[in-house]
Amino acid sequence: QEQLVESGGGLVQPGGSLRLSCTARNILSIVTMGWYRQAPGEQRELVARFTSVGTTDYADSVTGRFTISRDNAKDTIHLQMNSLKPEDAGVYYCNAYSSYRATYYWGEGTLVTVSS
Repeated sequence: QEQLVESGGGLVQPGGSLRLSCTARNILSIVTMGWYRQAPGEQRELVARFTSVGTTDYADSVTGRFTISRDNAKDTIHLQMNSLKPEDAGVYYCNAYSSYRATYYWGEGTLVTVSS
């Protein structure tokens, strides 16, 4: 079964850190892979991703605080989130595009709560 499996969400105090991970299982020819988030009542938005040419894109709001990295051997990406703010809270979704299937895949989401 083709799927993205996420882990690492949770509750953290403002200023704290979390690390999210996403592993692609049985997905061939991944071209892009990254993280999106959705806060209650808001649209889903890009947080960080690897582009088709291997560069990285970050939302302006997380630049300098979040870092996306990958382990190609394990088809896994990570999102290191530092200096978390309450506005970073939401459900974080892993996303990948497969050129083999011409399909976008989404993980089920992992909840990040930033609160004191």
